[in-house]
Amino acid sequence: MSLTSIPTPQQIKRVPKVLLHDHLDGGLRPQTIIDIAQEIGYAALPTHDAAELATWFRESCDSGSLVRYLETFSHTIAVMQRREDVIRVARECALDLARDGVVYAEVRGAPELFTEKGLSMADVVEATIEGYKQGMAEAKAEGFEIQVYSLLCGMRQNKLSQEVAELVVKYRNQGVVGFDIAGPEDGFPPSDQKESFDYLRKEDAHFTIHAGEAYGLPSIWEAIQLCGAERLGHGVRIIDDIDFSGPEPKLGQLASYVRDRRIPLELCPTSNLQTGAAKSYAEHPIGALARLRFRVTLNTDNRLMSQTSMSFEMEEAVKAFNWDFAELQRVTINAMKSAFIPYPDRLKIIENIIKPGYAKISAE
Repeated sequence: MSLTSIPTPQQIKRVPKVLLHDHLDGGLRPQTIIDIAQEIGYAALPTHDAAELATWFRESCDSGSLVRYLETFSHTIAVMQRREDVIRVARECALDLARDGVVYAEVRGAPELFTEKGLSMADVVEATIEGYKQGMAEAKAEGFEIQVYSLLCGMRQNKLSQEVAELVVKYRNQGVVGFDIAGPEDGFPPSDQKESFDYLRKEDAHFTIHAGEAYGLPSIWEAIQLCGAERLGHGVRIIDDIDFSGPEPKLGQLASYVRDRRIPLELCPTSNLQTGAAKSYAEHPIGALARLRFRVTLNTDNRLMSQTSMSFEMEEAVKAFNWDFAELQRVTINAMKSAFIPYPDRLKIIENIIKPGYAKISAE
């Protein structure tokens, strides 16, 4: 066998993976939600059976509406208001990703969401970092190597992005590697937060921007040209600037710019199916964008809401697009190249973990 062979699910589980777009409050274990809810007296859960709760989240998010999709977060946010709970969720996140073969992850969260019971945003950041450290140590004890870093989100409908951006600068080199804005796109363009992006650039800080998910090309253009985004969170709507009517796809001006500048697309296919960006995995733009050699990366977005994992996303891509080991390795290296850690550290993971891992597993 070789890199041109089609991997089995068992092999996919073992290959090294890189994850750039995953939300901490969208990846809780159902049992953890139930445990904390019982401890704090939170009575709004639809069920206290872990399997039923997992199904409820998935079905609630299958409506095709981003607005309804985001509403499910009220439950996960409610159980992440104490320091010990933020630590637990972050610890379990790192451990769950490691067990799925993820070797590098940038997990994002909005500190402002977890301050309803007295925590400051700085408290939330520190608890999250502590949780990742604990999870990485537990994973190592189980034989898994993983590096997990934090991206701090400002909510685009609120006015706290500048404070969050300052926390990114304060805690960089301590476990935080970048900034993002999240929340509803329609009506809240990236340019609303331009002052914060200008500040981050002056501070030489990294940032990605949610754009081109529920809203179209204008949000992508603003994220890149007005705000200076290094990566696009989702960015799936760039497909709207490609004409497939002729014998060869014809890229529009913006699509050409995104591809030629190698701007990473943090694509999350299963999540996009839930919010209506595509009708099926086989119809998701990631297949065409990968063929056209955009810098495509594969991600989970919200593992709880989508009942997904990096292994699941890879399995679906293999079934939908007949991706072989080489294509899975390509999107994995794309992601590692696009990470917000220093270049020598990125290169080390590519050369010491990703390439040897794929070579060994594909040769079996």
